[in-house]
Amino acid sequence: MMVARPRSRRSEHLAREQRRLAAIVSSDLAGYSRLMAEDESGTLAALKAARREVVDPSIAQHGGRIVKTTGDGLLLEFASAVDAVRSTIETQLAMAAFNADRPKERRLDFRIGVNVGDIIIDDDDIFGDGVNVAARLQEIAKPGGVCLSDFVHQEVRGRINAKFDDLGELRVKNIARPVRAWAVRIDAQSASIPPRPASDQAPMGERASRPSLAILSFDHMGGDADTEALCKGLSEDLITALSRFRWMRVTSRVSSVAYGSALPDVRQVASELGVRYVLEGSVRRVAKRVRINAQLIDASSGSHVWARRYDREIADPFDLQDEVIRDVVGGVEYALWHVLVRGEGKPPDPNVSPLRAAGWHITQVTAEDARAAIMCSQRALVANSRSVAAYQYTALAYSVLMRCGWSVDFVADAAAGLEATRQATRLSPGDALSHGLLAYALCDIGDAKNSIEAARRALELDSNSVQALGPVALTTSFVGDPHEALKLMERVLDLAPAHYGRSNFVSITALVHWKLRNVARAVALADEGADLQRDSLLGPLVQAVTLVGAGRLDDARAALTRARALRPDLSPAIVRGVVPFADPADRAAVLDALRQAGLDSA
Repeated sequence: MMVARPRSRRSEHLAREQRRLAAIVSSDLAGYSRLMAEDESGTLAALKAARREVVDPSIAQHGGRIVKTTGDGLLLEFASAVDAVRSTIETQLAMAAFNADRPKERRLDFRIGVNVGDIIIDDDDIFGDGVNVAARLQEIAKPGGVCLSDFVHQEVRGRINAKFDDLGELRVKNIARPVRAWAVRIDAQSASIPPRPASDQAPMGERASRPSLAILSFDHMGGDADTEALCKGLSEDLITALSRFRWMRVTSRVSSVAYGSALPDVRQVASELGVRYVLEGSVRRVAKRVRINAQLIDASSGSHVWARRYDREIADPFDLQDEVIRDVVGGVEYALWHVLVRGEGKPPDPNVSPLRAAGWHITQVTAEDARAAIMCSQRALVANSRSVAAYQYTALAYSVLMRCGWSVDFVADAAAGLEATRQATRLSPGDALSHGLLAYALCDIGDAKNSIEAARRALELDSNSVQALGPVALTTSFVGDPHEALKLMERVLDLAPAHYGRSNFVSITALVHWKLRNVARAVALADEGADLQRDSLLGPLVQAVTLVGAGRLDDARAALTRARALRPDLSPAIVRGVVPFADPADRAAVLDALRQAGLDSA
């Protein structure tokens, strides 16, 4: 099931458009004009035979659709990048046999380009930047060859027994950004399917790959009854709080408490309880001060995944316990999720674990990876149309495209992201992340009232989850109280300092400080955010805005020049898509600052 893109009142033409991500194949016949000039009838007859015997059967076998023919050219659409590339390789191999008995000057050699991108469907035709890139890749391909975009190469490597030559980043006609291209080495093994692993070595599915966790009793190092009670309360409340996350498996209190509070060997605990991760800690109390340590350990390696220390004065033990629980739950939740989706550092196979693959692509924070996350999520929805996580990853990916300025249609992407969040909240109305993402999506379409309400609902459901706090903090920055936004941002970055979206969080925090006239702080954070993600449009835009506020117009103009280098078509409409302030005064102030830095008013 694919996420529908609903109609948007903000753009009438969207009511007639349908969009989807697809693998696009563009093909033409090398030397077609010369062949026709030399023997028009013979060339047409041979081309029809090649279509009938080779090309069309391969397209049908791999589930492709012929969108249109243009004399010697073909435009094709596939649901899968792997299917598209297998079809094109098999076509070129079969054409080599077809040409075997033909004179060299009468060979029919196709050039083929393959890309994955967002397409617009108009009746039976398709349009869009993804189609244009496929056509340029076809022009790069050698006769008899296949040329892939970098995204397609990432999708198919390891899944077909082909080798690839990196052609580097190329400047191509009518495409503003460089296009990295790969040439496929065509040989007899190229289109074959890799051998399936033995049953006992088969990759684990989504559920089998859930992180497993045991929470041990905290060690009470003070010896008094109050400290022992605090240790017991921390352990029990952590088990309860972390068990709420459906994507992780937490052992029961009965299993964990058997080990007491003597800090047993974590590898032994993990082995006996059948878990990979162990959360342990200690409490030391001296007079009215207490020190609490907590650490999450990967028992397979003995390494620390996450650790935290709290030095506090005890006024109300229950307030202290609640504070520690909130922080530990938030930190551990994000650390385990990050470990889950990052795996061994390479993208999971979307055919085996589409949700993990979607999460992995989200954490890469590139335009191509965001689009890959959408495709992986859609693949997960085909297998399970009620997958809340798939809708959540879809919404996250669209928000990344918009905040970083990589969207080619902000209105359509905002509508698609909103639809995904509505599906997620419909399927799981008690899920905090779904409501946080709904708040963020409503912010992108300018619905401030409902955005604030959804953010409030997310916090009511779970104020500990970094995953939910993130979109709530971003939403509040654009539509809510700036002081509350700073508190939320500080909490997110405190609990997850290495958050994959840190660049966006820092840059948007800079904008909040700019609103509050904290100019020096705003400029410093804007510089940090831009340095963290140099290909994101948000960074230099925020730099330009804050530098104008600091009176550094030359530096602001330089920042805007960097923004234009990333997005040559930069306009007020794109700025509004990247920085979706709800208050008209805030929007006007941003545009006024950017105009002082040199932004055109058109």
